[in-house]
Amino acid sequence: MPDTSLGASRQKNLPLWLVHSLMLCAAMIVSGSFTVGAAITHELDPAVLLLIRYLVAVCCLAPVIFWRYGHFRPSLRQLGGYSMVSICTVGFFWCMFTSLRYTTAMNTSIIFTLVPGISGVYSALFLGERLGSHRLVALVCGMVGAIWVIFRGDLGRLLALEVNQGDLLFLAGCFLMAGYTPLVKTFHRQESMVVMTFWVLVTGLGWLMLLALPRLSEVVWPAISVKAWAGILYLAVLSTIITFYLTHLSTLYLGPTRVMAYSYFYPSFVLVLNWLLGHGLPPAMILPGVVVVSLAIIVLQHGARESQTPHDRPLRR
Repeated sequence: MPDTSLGASRQKNLPLWLVHSLMLCAAMIVSGSFTVGAAITHELDPAVLLLIRYLVAVCCLAPVIFWRYGHFRPSLRQLGGYSMVSICTVGFFWCMFTSLRYTTAMNTSIIFTLVPGISGVYSALFLGERLGSHRLVALVCGMVGAIWVIFRGDLGRLLALEVNQGDLLFLAGCFLMAGYTPLVKTFHRQESMVVMTFWVLVTGLGWLMLLALPRLSEVVWPAISVKAWAGILYLAVLSTIITFYLTHLSTLYLGPTRVMAYSYFYPSFVLVLNWLLGHGLPPAMILPGVVVVSLAIIVLQHGARESQTPHDRPLRR
């Protein structure tokens, strides 16, 4: 029988520097998904877009699962846990795409900076994760630094921010997303992270069927552009399979709050990506925000290995 244990997917513990590097890569990929998502979201209903995204991801990952782990079937209890995790991701993505019909990307970027802090509260309440006062300060500083980057150091733009129903919807999605990494740590039972990622996607596909089924008949499939299909492929393979796996894996090493803290880098990475796409250099006024975010994340990541309990640490095989 194929071995689905965590040890089957890794022969030894990963060095901490590599885990941080993987999370930086994940943050870069997710940052790219904002640009890709904005470019294609008008072509499909949000629920349908997410359904296709998850379906492509499951189809791409299924052969790997069956080849490497065989016909592994999780227990009902495991399926329940995976379903709880997927509610967070599906709910967040649906709220994000739907809210963008009523609000701006800038507003959602601001609201998203609350996620690491909310995740820290969840982790403290339900997992007993101890952050300490210096890490709580770092969370606040990271949020301030990210907001500085988003508004490019212009206080007037911040004061002109208006809140609308889309913002409230996205805020609800952020509360869901903040529960994502704590739930990963709660429901992981030493199975391979590839297996967990796959079943989180499968259960997410089930939730999306409920959301998208009434709208599938309205889709004009031949009218979907090549650009949209390319964007869906990026979202499915890179922004879903790869980042889900890296996030799940890194959560075991760093803890939920430290993993979510990497989202503070999203605004900076988006600006860099826009520059690479020929949209011009970001203003120098964002540099203080980038520095604050970087220092805040360094403080948050300090002592990650020591903060894990023996049960939390990935097992050697």
